[in-house]
Amino acid sequence: MAKFEFVEWLFYWLLESRSFDFDWDMANRTKSRTKHNVSVGEVEEVFNSGVALPLGIQVSPPASEERLGIVGPTITGRMLQVVFTLREGRVRPISARPAHHKERKQYETLLRKITQRV
Repeated sequence: MAKFEFVEWLFYWLLESRSFDFDWDMANRTKSRTKHNVSVGEVEEVFNSGVALPLGIQVSPPASEERLGIVGPTITGRMLQVVFTLREGRVRPISARPAHHKERKQYETLLRKITQRV
């Protein structure tokens, strides 16, 4: 399983972005559906929900380009973990799957901290 290191800029990027442009690779368009029953629409819903939170930059395993991770809900409340890269300002999803228990807990803890500050 990939490991991520939190980076603050990703948190603010998610909060400040009003809309996202996506760049779907044909293979990645179907990979998450086949392996994890996650649709393209669900992945885009996580970004557009306004409540996705960053896992950070992937530090393990090493990748040839910077990979980022987020966790957040779809419109139906399904919690997903999404790995993506940014290319020319566009989100290029690499994979998406249902969030593991640990990722859901991280999400709940961070969301609770944020809402307590507001």
